[in-house]
Order: sequence, then C-alpha cells, then structure tokens
Amino acid sequence: MNSVFKKITAACVAAVSVLVFDFAAGAAEPVVVGIVHREDFAYAKMMKNAFEMALEEINNAGGIKGQPLQLIFSDDQGEPKTGEQAVKSLVEEKKVVMMVGGYSSSNTLQMAYAADRLDKPFLVATAADDRITRHNLENIYRLNPPASEYTKGLEEFLLDQVKPTSMSIVYENSPYGTGGARQMMDFCRANEIEIKGVHPYFKKGATPEYLQKVLSPIQEDQPDAIFMVSYLDDAVMLVRKAREMKIQSLLCGGAGGFTHASFCRKTGNASENMVTATLWSPAAKFAMAKDFYDRYVKQYSIQPDYHAAEAYSALLVSADALNRSRSLASDDIRAALNDTKIETPFGSVEFKDYGPFKRQNASATQVFQIKNGNFETIWPPVLATSTYSVPSK
Repeated sequence: MNSVFKKITAACVAAVSVLVFDFAAGAAEPVVVGIVHREDFAYAKMMKNAFEMALEEINNAGGIKGQPLQLIFSDDQGEPKTGEQAVKSLVEEKKVVMMVGGYSSSNTLQMAYAADRLDKPFLVATAADDRITRHNLENIYRLNPPASEYTKGLEEFLLDQVKPTSMSIVYENSPYGTGGARQMMDFCRANEIEIKGVHPYFKKGATPEYLQKVLSPIQEDQPDAIFMVSYLDDAVMLVRKAREMKIQSLLCGGAGGFTHASFCRKTGNASENMVTATLWSPAAKFAMAKDFYDRYVKQYSIQPDYHAAEAYSALLVSADALNRSRSLASDDIRAALNDTKIETPFGSVEFKDYGPFKRQNASATQVFQIKNGNFETIWPPVLATSTYSVPSK
C-alpha cells in the first residue's frame, strides 16, 4: 500500500512539476511585435536605434505583464508588393500581435490595407500620406501628423515673420511630396501669396544636373520664398544647387530630409539661415523630450531628430496598450489603443477622430532655422531657443 501511495505521490509531484514548469515557460514566452522597416531609408538606423532603446527600457520595467517584449524587423523596401508581403509574413508566420513602423508613404497605405484585411493592429510611426488615416481602417492608428498638417507651424511663422508675397514650390513626386506641396499651394491661395511656379521632380535618378533643370525657372524669376519637400539626399542637392545658382529666396524645408542630423554638415554654408518645418525638437516642452535626446546622444553618439522620437514613442505607446489590453487578441488591443492617453518624448499621445481623419494623434509642428551650422527652434515663440534672423542677400 505504501509502495503504491509513494508511486502515486511521486507521479502527482511529477505532474505538478511539469505543470509548474509549463506555466513558467509559458509566462516567459515573448510578446512579439512586428516592425515594418526599410533598410535603405535615410532614417532607418536612427529609428532602429530608437526602437531598440525603447525595447530595452520596456523589458527592464517588466515587459508586457511580466512577459518579455520581442521585436521582429521586416524590410518592406519601400515597395507596395514587398510591403504587403512583409505584413503578411509578420502576421501569418511570425505571429506578431501588432505592428509598428511604416516609413515611406508610397507603400505604407498598401501595408495598412493588408494589416486591416488580416485584422492586425498597425501603429504608423512616420509615414505621412493623408489617406492612411482618412480611410476607415479599424486596425490603423497613426502617431505622427498627416502630411497636410506638417507645415502648420511654418505657415504661422511665414505669416507672422516673413510675410512673403510670392513663392515657388519644389517637391518629390510621391504621396508624401505631393501632400506637402498641395497643402502649401492651398496656404498660398488662402493668403494671397503669388505662386510663381510648382516644380515636381522624380526622386529616382535625381542628380545635381537634373535638379538644376528643375530650379532653372526659379533662377530666372526668383520668389520671396521657396518651399521644398524632399528626403535627405535630394534636400542636400537642392540646397547646394540653389545657392550655387545664386538663388537668393528664403529656402523653406517641409521637414523630411531638412531636419536630419547630418543635413547641416552635408550642406555647409549653403543651408545657413534657411528655415524648415519640424515635428519635434529636444527643446519642446514635453516632459520626456530632453531626457530622451540626452540619453540617445549618450548611447549612440548622434543627435536624434523627430524620426527617432516617433519610433521610440510609438513603441512606448504600443507597450502601454498591450499592458492594458485584456488579452493579446486584436479586438482587445484595439480597445486599449482607443483608450490611449500617454506622455511620450513626442508629446501627449491620444488617438481621435477629427475632420477627415480616423484614429489619428494630433501634434503641433515647429520651425527650425539653421544658425552657425546648427538647428535653432524659432517657432512657436513659447518653444523658441532663438529669434528669426533675416537672411542677407
């Protein structure tokens, strides 16, 4: 009898041990979030650093309800078909609970459609095409402002400080570039600013010689200001070429490449005193902005711009929602995202429906002026680190 009892007891202990082990193992299983990522994007390394910086801090703080958060990066290559495949692979093969990212507007809209079809929440961190949150896709949320709102701060600054009577608009022929250019055209018409010319260019194959041809009509009939929408390489070429061609107009960037940490270095004196819209600066009066900036510089030895702040903040928002979610099912994650209200380095984040936009975070934009090779915040006045210096001609 004792022998049988001992065997039963041993078996029970073994079974309980297995159950405890299985529970512990299950508790240690990571919660997997997919990052749709573009390796050749000018800001890819900066944003990946920010994602990984946030990941380390989230896991050090306990992860997701005690389970570690894991990121899986998938290169969308900036192409719609590749992007759709990246989303499908993350959802169906990697079993991610949600996705974050979306760099290029040209393909993020297609990735958004794919994520919605697969019923998987997708928090867009950077892509600006208005249509991403204008379509009623219940799984799509956006942290950054849409393209049509990028220049609100710049528009206020131009009316208050510059008062231009004429403008030319140069932009890359993409959803991002077209959205920014269209908004500036509307602004000019509403404020009786003469549009002297609208000059789109093709990003692929852009060279200094090609951009000189784009700028030639402006050289012949120079406006008070030139508004440009480009990413880093084209932004550098445009500014260098404009100054080489003795164009004296005030150069205005529409964020994008004009705020990259290396832009001032790559353009040298050519960019001195130009202004650019920006979505973020470490001087912003957000509780976490300066701290994030200082820690990023210390860890990576490079100055982060708004792309890094967006990536870091988007992962904080995701972790916050996952920790509040009743389960890892998509409908519960959506419910948590809908109730989001959190402070981040990018400011307060809350997803709302307003105007034509759905599940869109609202954030103010600022203006930099380049002085002595550095970005200085000049607008709005409450956030300014310097005053506007009128460029000499």
